[in-house]
Amino acid sequence: MDTSVSMSKRKQNYIVFLNISFVLASSAFLILHFHSQESFLFKNTLHLKNNKKQQEEEGCKGLHSLKTHEEKCSYLKSIIDPCVNQGYIDYLSLYYCKFESFPFLGYSLLFLWLLVLFYLLGNTASEYFCSSLESLSDFFNLSPTIAGVTLLSLGNGAPDVFSSLVSFMGSGTVEIGLNTVLGGASFVSCVVVGVISIVMHKKCVQVNKADFVRDVFFLLLVLLCLTVILVQREIDLWGAITFFSIYIVYVIVVYFLHTRSKNDGLDLGSSDNSTNDLTIPILASLEKGELNNHENNNSIAIVGDEEVEIINKRKGFVNCGVVLFILEFPLYLPRRLTIPVISEDKWSKFYAVASVTLAPILLAILGIHQIESYGGKLWVLVICGVGVVLGVSCGVAAYIATEGSRPPKKFVLPWLAAGFLMSVTWSYITAQELVGLLVSLAYIFGVDASILGLTVLAWGNSIGDLVTNLTMALNGAPEGAQIAFSGCYAGPIFNTLFGLGLSLIGYCWSNYPSSVTIPGGDNSLLQTMGFLAAGLFWALLVLPRRGMRLDGVFGGGLLVIYIVSISLSLFKALGSAQQLEDNNIIDAY
Repeated sequence: MDTSVSMSKRKQNYIVFLNISFVLASSAFLILHFHSQESFLFKNTLHLKNNKKQQEEEGCKGLHSLKTHEEKCSYLKSIIDPCVNQGYIDYLSLYYCKFESFPFLGYSLLFLWLLVLFYLLGNTASEYFCSSLESLSDFFNLSPTIAGVTLLSLGNGAPDVFSSLVSFMGSGTVEIGLNTVLGGASFVSCVVVGVISIVMHKKCVQVNKADFVRDVFFLLLVLLCLTVILVQREIDLWGAITFFSIYIVYVIVVYFLHTRSKNDGLDLGSSDNSTNDLTIPILASLEKGELNNHENNNSIAIVGDEEVEIINKRKGFVNCGVVLFILEFPLYLPRRLTIPVISEDKWSKFYAVASVTLAPILLAILGIHQIESYGGKLWVLVICGVGVVLGVSCGVAAYIATEGSRPPKKFVLPWLAAGFLMSVTWSYITAQELVGLLVSLAYIFGVDASILGLTVLAWGNSIGDLVTNLTMALNGAPEGAQIAFSGCYAGPIFNTLFGLGLSLIGYCWSNYPSSVTIPGGDNSLLQTMGFLAAGLFWALLVLPRRGMRLDGVFGGGLLVIYIVSISLSLFKALGSAQQLEDNNIIDAY
């Protein structure tokens, strides 16, 4: 129990650190913004459409040939289109024009902001997105199997899905989206499975063979389809829809096998293993949500003297708790005031009225930012007026129709839809900013942005899966290990087919009826997929031979495959960066 208390304290300290980082970074952004003539906040992005082809051809190659911060700052001011079109902050201008004398301070600020964005993306998905999807699942009375592989899978894979969507909507960042999804799939299916297998080797846990073969087969099929797309280097709208449709086939197969096994009454000792396996995303979402809720409420399940002792300790730290609550507020309050939540444990009439009032206004502000580049002042006023009127009307209606003691029981669907919409909005805003920051860091460090998608973005989005699945395997007995193990394959299937498939459909739709070119780089994507397939074949060969038992040999092999894969990618990226620097030196002479 001391371990759980210690983990709770560490997480609380981490959240406080991120909130302080958010306050410091936001203060620095605002001070630098208002005390300078040049603005790097709320940059326009849609005007890139007018010069998209030229932007993709030229990019910001001239930036790499310059040496000093002053030269790079002048270059950034001279170009018409920004080098990075994702996000609302021009990080390159911020770094090169505001921190020319203190580069280390600029690095520190961007690093802290990167941590904050990762936390916001993951926490918004677990606290708000998963909650709204789970409520929608209950409202429509979906079976656990269908809900698990559809709505609630989206909750678990939200960070990867939104990062992929943002990357495909940007200019020249398609490879980041591809590398993020494939990097996340490699990390989860190799590192997470490997760590779970090594940790569980003494417990002789045996996993379900039929479900394992099913998921690995579908994941290999997905990789085969992606290989064909990358080899052809182009895809049209119908091809993207076909790729996305494989996920529908997967859902049908899962439901059919689940129904068949339930009707046949398979003698697996109990049918619960099969059911738990098929409801992996639900349990994974609940695990994330319950951990956060228990820690937020400081509820610890203990009995006897230990309970009395901890209660006494808490009473002695009331004032400290108030301080911590205030410190945790900056990242919590903006989302809580704009995302409607009507769950029993989080119900608050004040926040409910405030959220339905401010949500339309936030959407209006985002809409205004998107159309500013067209110079339509009339449309700006119209959108602003509609947002304010709609927000005030919804707020008044919510104040009259709701009670302070419990959430509403009527007209639940509009509440759930609003919560879903605003959680999507916040996730998308955060993913946009995160991708923009990573692309900017790639320019600053002189590396290919896709390698940051393969490593930093993929690791950041997948670290939650490692913690959640490992905790479930350690604390959930054999059933928990089965759920965690299967989730490591079901998750990448969803992220790749749904997230990447949806991104491809949107990418192709913007160029319909023409086909779109899929950048393959220097075959780095094919290399990543090759090692991912090698990990899957290793699992297919080794695990059945060892009686479907998780052990160190199986897990160690997966870790070796991933380390070799990521090492080759990093060496190649560093080599390309060094070659680019050498060419710039030659051009300078």
